Amino acid sequence: MKSTTLTRGERQNRHFSVSFKVKKVQEIERGITRISEICKEYEVSDTSVRKWILKYSTMKKKAERLIVESKSDTQKILDLKKQIAELERLLGQKQIQLEFKDTMIEIAEEMYKIDIKKKLGTKE
Repeated sequence: MKSTTLTRGERQNRHFSVSFKVKKVQEIERGITRISEICKEYEVSDTSVRKWILKYSTMKKKAERLIVESKSDTQKILDLKKQIAELERLLGQKQIQLEFKDTMIEIAEEMYKIDIKKKLGTKE
């Protein structure tokens, strides 16, 4: 997988919308995602996320119990990245198997002097 890390200057020039920050703070409060996951996924500092929590947290305002909803988009992204890595691994294995079979066919063709890979549309 290709890494797309931002330089320090690029990270400093980014601005997250208030609605995005509020959504991420809510996910943290509900236990759907963790601060470290948000930091890693969006390449934002731990300090920044903690400032979002101080500014947008509803926990200090309300002492009511929150109901956990479906997985956050941050967790979904992490899950999808894991799935992509697994699929890339399986694809690599299949490619190795295919190359092995092609090599075996070539060896058999040389050894028995027959054309195993016949072209489509030709008649014997």
